[in-house]
Amino acid sequence: MIRTVPAMRGTITGYGTTRVADLKTLPEGAWALRGERGITFSATLPEGSELTAGRWWPREYRGAPLVSIDERLAKALDLKIGDPLSYTLLGVERTARIASFRRISWDTLGFNFVMVFSPNAIEDAPHNLAATIDLAPGEESMVMRALLPRFPSVSVIEVRGVLGQVRDIVSQMATAITAAASVAILAGVAVLIGAIAAAREARTYDGVILRTLGATRRQVLAVQALEYAFLSIILSVLALLLGLGGAWYVITQLFSFEWRPDYPTIMATLLGGAGLTMGIGLIGAWPILGARPAQALRQL
Repeated sequence: MIRTVPAMRGTITGYGTTRVADLKTLPEGAWALRGERGITFSATLPEGSELTAGRWWPREYRGAPLVSIDERLAKALDLKIGDPLSYTLLGVERTARIASFRRISWDTLGFNFVMVFSPNAIEDAPHNLAATIDLAPGEESMVMRALLPRFPSVSVIEVRGVLGQVRDIVSQMATAITAAASVAILAGVAVLIGAIAAAREARTYDGVILRTLGATRRQVLAVQALEYAFLSIILSVLALLLGLGGAWYVITQLFSFEWRPDYPTIMATLLGGAGLTMGIGLIGAWPILGARPAQALRQL
């Protein structure tokens, strides 16, 4: 599959009533104001983008020049639909009106542009064509041999190797995070076992009293199960609040990624932790059921 898009370089020189040259410091998140940026034009909404405000221009649009902006850049610059945007292209300053905001899926690694113009805005300027080609492994050299003799000025970049390195790095990071989380879980299990062992004498006394008053072993075990069930619920709620809160801050504030938690995995983890807590608690309470009231009372 081959996908092509027109590509050129442009610089934002102004937005609304503000000139970039007059800014002493750039607004936070306005990285697109630093130097030249890749720009393109398209009659249709580009793949990997989703409109969040405004409307896309018609396919045969021939009115005033329009532009679609990344929603995060629009938020950083406090832009609104209809605001003017000034930019230079090949040394000539032009102006377009903002027609829409887009949410861009940068993780697709496709052709993603902060600014996409209507064709009549910049299609008259000289531009290059950028293309992506999906190939089966081992076909890269064949395509390069076919392209380079006919198009000697073409720059070919093999992405498969880069993606492989990124995948390896992410895999190593995931392994490190899993190892750190496993250590934390094992430490928590050790603390839980220690807490159960420390409270064993008091629980033995409670169990003996209940059995002396006529409670059966099943009833004593049910009381212990109810206690550990409440403990599991409290720990699960605390873990959910602290875990989601910390993850939200790191993902959205530090890395500026989109917040997309995997709720089925979260619930499975919480249920697994609650089940483990109850299981350890009931295993620790099992010897209490075998304690003889007379002997236990004499020892206490």
